[in-house]
Amino acid sequence: MTLAAAPDALPVRSIPSTGTARLALFASPAVPIAALAIPLMAYLPTLYATRAGLSLGTVGAIFLLVRLIDIALDPIIGAIMDRGHTRFGRFRPWLVVGMVPLTLSVWMLFNPPQNAGAAYLTAWLSLAYVAYSICYLAHLSWGAALSSNYDARSRIFGWWQAGTLVGSIVVLATPILAEGAFHRSHEAGIQAMGWLVAGLLPVTVGLAVLAVAEPTGAPRQPLARPLDYLKLMLRPTVARLLTADLMIGTAIGMNSSLFFFYFGFVKATPLLEVTVLLFLNLCGSLCGTPLWSWLTGRIGKHRAAAWAFFFYAISLLVIAWMPLGLVMARIVLFLAGLTLSAGPLLLRSMMADAGDEERLLSGQDRTGLISALFSGTNKLGLALAPGLTFLTLGMAGFQAGGHNTPLALGALQSLYIFAPALIGFATAWLIRGHKLTAERHGAILVELEQRL
Repeated sequence: MTLAAAPDALPVRSIPSTGTARLALFASPAVPIAALAIPLMAYLPTLYATRAGLSLGTVGAIFLLVRLIDIALDPIIGAIMDRGHTRFGRFRPWLVVGMVPLTLSVWMLFNPPQNAGAAYLTAWLSLAYVAYSICYLAHLSWGAALSSNYDARSRIFGWWQAGTLVGSIVVLATPILAEGAFHRSHEAGIQAMGWLVAGLLPVTVGLAVLAVAEPTGAPRQPLARPLDYLKLMLRPTVARLLTADLMIGTAIGMNSSLFFFYFGFVKATPLLEVTVLLFLNLCGSLCGTPLWSWLTGRIGKHRAAAWAFFFYAISLLVIAWMPLGLVMARIVLFLAGLTLSAGPLLLRSMMADAGDEERLLSGQDRTGLISALFSGTNKLGLALAPGLTFLTLGMAGFQAGGHNTPLALGALQSLYIFAPALIGFATAWLIRGHKLTAERHGAILVELEQRL
């Protein structure tokens, strides 16, 4: 049975060479792009509250306002990318366009003058977030465009996810090395993060665009209208994936926001050891990337994702009820990390498959717009998680710097363990019903070929 489709459905994209070396070079910009996310959220506000002397309220308001504008701009940027058409591809040129202002704004943000005020922070932070969105969406959409093959996409996004994890690990290690090995100040450690990102961006983007081609030949797309956004979001496949991405992203965001609080207050783990546990958790996530890429070839992406989210929830319950000694804690946190890379890897690979379904059903290639929608759910999850957790902890009377009641510690355990575990189980159930299997995707590609 064939699927109803628009008569002008686009052809299947050609598949360029995707050997290991090329995939590594393609994924390399993910290292600085991902590395920037952590200091932007966790370290930069501290720098401006201390060195520039801005109040925490002012810094928080600036970051919140800029982030909300950034989320609203994503669909517009994605739609503009879809409309673009050059002999170098649709998305690869945008990565270069975004890299230049991103490198400049990162340098300015992490090296503020002594008299830097609210206007300075607002201007450079706004430019950084817009340029960051351009680079992130261009790289994600370029990955989706590299191949129409169901299994090849898992491999492509496996490398992409590995790059993001390497970036996260390296940037976390930077201030530790700066302060511990080189005896620099905490402020210097934060600045070193910015120097790392600013130095890696032009190098990795240059290597990627020179070494890896993007399939060309797709016709220019009409600019998406607001109604097109709504129709796309209501497609059953897209709606299910967006919901799953928001759910699991919020759950993992809750874990990230409360990691130090949970292990410090509930498990009474020393601060240095908590840092080691976080590092091992990230290493586990990196090691899990090839595992999930391999498993998708055996049981399919949606089944692999369902198992990953199920075991993510189970791992949280193990952490809660198992008496964790030093060695056992390290083992459990490493194993728990194996599940964390599945969501970004598999859901974005499935997102690319949904783009092929959209090409068949509407005749429009909305790769950039779909990438923007997924970027929006990711950012929304990151914004919701700390807001929900800290608000609830405050209502329970939790004190970050003092003695806490059993009620406050119980709230902390519920927010770190039980709420994310429940979301994990629900996400596993939701993604099990994903209909765009390897067989269905293959049928879509055949029908697209027949419409050439």
